[in-house]
Amino acid sequence: MNALTKTFKYVYIGRITLRNQLAYVVDFLVRSLFLLLILYIFLQLWRTTYAGEGTATIAGYSFRQLMWYLVVTESMTLACPSLCTKLEEEVKSGDVAIKLVRPIHFIAFHYTEYMSEVAIRFTVNSVLGGMLGLAVLGPPEHAIGFLWLPVVAFAGFTLNFMLGMTIALSAFWVEETRGLEFVYNKFLFTVGGMLMPIELFPEALQHVVRWLPLQGVVYAPAKTAVAFDSVDVPSLLLMQAGWIVVFGLIAAAVYLRGVKKLNVNGG
Repeated sequence: MNALTKTFKYVYIGRITLRNQLAYVVDFLVRSLFLLLILYIFLQLWRTTYAGEGTATIAGYSFRQLMWYLVVTESMTLACPSLCTKLEEEVKSGDVAIKLVRPIHFIAFHYTEYMSEVAIRFTVNSVLGGMLGLAVLGPPEHAIGFLWLPVVAFAGFTLNFMLGMTIALSAFWVEETRGLEFVYNKFLFTVGGMLMPIELFPEALQHVVRWLPLQGVVYAPAKTAVAFDSVDVPSLLLMQAGWIVVFGLIAAAVYLRGVKKLNVNGG
C-alpha cells in the first residue's frame, strides 16, 4: 500500500508538470522553429557532401537515412531541459532545503519532472521535424524502426537524465555547474553521435566511442529508427539499461554525499 501511495505521488507530480508545460505549447512551437533552421542547414551541407562524393551511401547511410537520423537526434537533444540550471537555482535560492524534507525522493522527483517536460518537447519537435522530413525527403526507408523509437528514446532520455543529474548534483559543492554541463553537451554533440552517426568517425575513434555511455543517449535511438535492419535492438536496450544502472548508482552516491555536506553546513 505504501509503495502504491508513493507511485501515485510521482504520477501526480508528472500530471502537474505536463499541465504546466501544456500551458506553454506556443512557446515550444516558436522555439522549435530553431530545429527547422538547424535541419535546413544540415540538409544543404549533407546534400553538397553526397554530391561531392558522387556516391549513394556514406558509411552505409543514404542521404535520406542520414537526414532522418538528424531529425531524431536534433529532436531529442532540443527536448532535454537543463538540469544544472534548475539545481543551481534551487541551491542558490535555498529551495533545495524544502525539497529535501518532502516525503518524496529528490532524484525521483526531478526525474518525473524531467521526463514529463521531455514528453511535451519531444512530441512537438518530432511533429515539426517529421513534417519537414516528409515534405523534403519523403517517408523514411525503414519505417518499422520508428515503431521502436519511443522505447529506445525513453531509455536514451533516462540515461541522459542520469548523466546530467550526476553533473548537476555537483552544485552542492561548486554551485556553478553550467560550465560542466556545457562540456558534457559538446561531448554529446560530437562523440555522442548527435551531429553524425558513429560509423562516420575514424575507425580508431569508433572503438573508443563504443565503450562510452554517450552512444546510448541519441545515437542508439536514431540508428534504431533509420537503420533498423542493421540494429540488434535487445543488445542496444541492454547496453542502455546497464549504463542507466551504473550512473543511477553514481548519482545516488553523489546525492547522499551532497546531502551530508548540506547538513554539516547547516543548509
